[in-house]
Amino acid sequence: MNSFLSSQEHTAPSLTGRAGGESISVIKVGGAVVEDPAQLSILLNQFCSVSGPKVLVHGGGRSATKLAAQLGIESKMVGGRRITDEEMLRVVTMVYGGLVNKNIVAQLQARGVNALGLTGADLNLIRAHHRPITPEGIDFGFVGDVDSADGARLLELLQTGVVPVIAPLTHDGQGNMLNINADTMAQTVATAIAGATACTLTYCFELPGVMGNPDDSATLIPLITEQDFQRLVADGTISGGMIPKLENAFAAIRAGVSCVRITNISSLQGGTLIASEK
Repeated sequence: MNSFLSSQEHTAPSLTGRAGGESISVIKVGGAVVEDPAQLSILLNQFCSVSGPKVLVHGGGRSATKLAAQLGIESKMVGGRRITDEEMLRVVTMVYGGLVNKNIVAQLQARGVNALGLTGADLNLIRAHHRPITPEGIDFGFVGDVDSADGARLLELLQTGVVPVIAPLTHDGQGNMLNINADTMAQTVATAIAGATACTLTYCFELPGVMGNPDDSATLIPLITEQDFQRLVADGTISGGMIPKLENAFAAIRAGVSCVRITNISSLQGGTLIASEK
């Protein structure tokens, strides 16, 4: 069994009953979708229509940036990742773990989905350590790099019919919350589950998928291998926040997640398929 499955001394439950042995769907929503009520409503309708056990992981970075600005706190990003000092940690904890998470939970409840809002600190689901200062001297502050994820606990929740809604926050086991990239959180959740049973991962945001030109829908790239990814980063086609998204997508594939897609709310089965090789 994948050692990443659990941080605790218990084993995964048998995937019978409510889970029924079906592949588990992990869907991550972020970008403009979370901040736009109309797009979020469409996404949640799509999410509700997904059969079998499922988990929703969300971002909310734009909302955090907006609130931080209202509070006079500057937002700093490096390579698509947020630098999180003490003030920004308070903001992202309020926004991710509170405003965004509970809004999504309430809307899913209204649709008849028994959702439970969680962070990585809840049930000790995901534990992390402070990211060290990079060789370039970049200090990301209260940003976490994952140490362990309790896939068995997630499976227990899914067995009872609960739909976890997970915010991109972790903890260090010493009483400190840590910020984590939402795409990394989704990859972590999917990888932990894939240690015990079949799991798919879908990154859903405002674009149709990975684009050669974000302003031209005809430039959708239907399939990307790791070689393609490295080439597209080198020539500048892929940049910014798409880089960590794809890094996480390939990490999930390498860890045994059966299928990873990057798409939008109009087609959860479309978009860009991530592949280890052609």
